[in-house]
Amino acid sequence: MKNLFVNALLVLSISIGLTSCRNAEAEEDESSEIEQLMNDPENEVEIKDNGDKIKIETPEGTEVKIKKDGDEYKQKIDRADGSESKVKVDGDEVKVKTDN
Repeated sequence: MKNLFVNALLVLSISIGLTSCRNAEAEEDESSEIEQLMNDPENEVEIKDNGDKIKIETPEGTEVKIKKDGDEYKQKIDRADGSESKVKVDGDEVKVKTDN
């Protein structure tokens, strides 16, 4: 019985460790995409309100707007081809809207 409990605890700890590592990698990838846009010298970047509002314009005509307000996060992307996508995160609620 003791052996079964120890094995179950070991499997649980390994699965939690792998899950937390996977989530950290996903967050790094998402922030690095925005950082890449901001670090590109060809893009026009405006930062307002101590970094709570960020606007990035690419030479192709794509415009990315990011706004943070407390625990609310909004991202709007207007592409050069006329399509638009919006992401709104408010606490645990995530809304995605795409117009083509």
